[in-house]
Amino acid sequence: MTSVKVKTSQEKYLGKNALKVVDAGENTEVKFVKIDQLEFKDGIIEIEVSGKPAESSSEQARGFVGIAFRINEDNSKFECIYLRPTNGRALDQVRRNHSVQYISYPDFPWQTLRRDFPEKYESYVDLEPGVWTKIRIEVVGNQAKLFVHGSSQPTLIINDLKHGADQEGSIGLWIGPGTEAHFSNLFVTRVTE
Repeated sequence: MTSVKVKTSQEKYLGKNALKVVDAGENTEVKFVKIDQLEFKDGIIEIEVSGKPAESSSEQARGFVGIAFRINEDNSKFECIYLRPTNGRALDQVRRNHSVQYISYPDFPWQTLRRDFPEKYESYVDLEPGVWTKIRIEVVGNQAKLFVHGSSQPTLIINDLKHGADQEGSIGLWIGPGTEAHFSNLFVTRVTE
């Protein structure tokens, strides 16, 4: 594993052996633990995640936690699906509607997608900061689906992954600014042609 603009440590968290990942303080969306020696194009990524704002974070921090995938070798391109745990039970409905998010780095950050394609790359799901959330991401060609809490129906469907069906690369345990996250029980099933 390679830490990219994050700090990591192993610890027991809410009864599970976990990798703790915290923001190293740089202003970038490239913040993850890259799983070395794992090429991923199509398949299923399953993991338990927990995210919350770090104690020193700003009021805008949401505890952003998710999975980057198809990360190229120099980390300059990747797809990512992540959760905003503090939005899941917010008393503001608009904020709740932004509980999960897809981004494609570098050309399609969340701000661009929200402005140019309102509601298309975000959705609601019940989340709580600092608790374990099981997620499954299924990736095939240009499509990715996010399943949360073991649901049989996806919370978010992306039918046009921005880097295209042929992009492949590593998987990363991704966090956003001001986040303290934990990751446990990663399982990857690759589909090969």
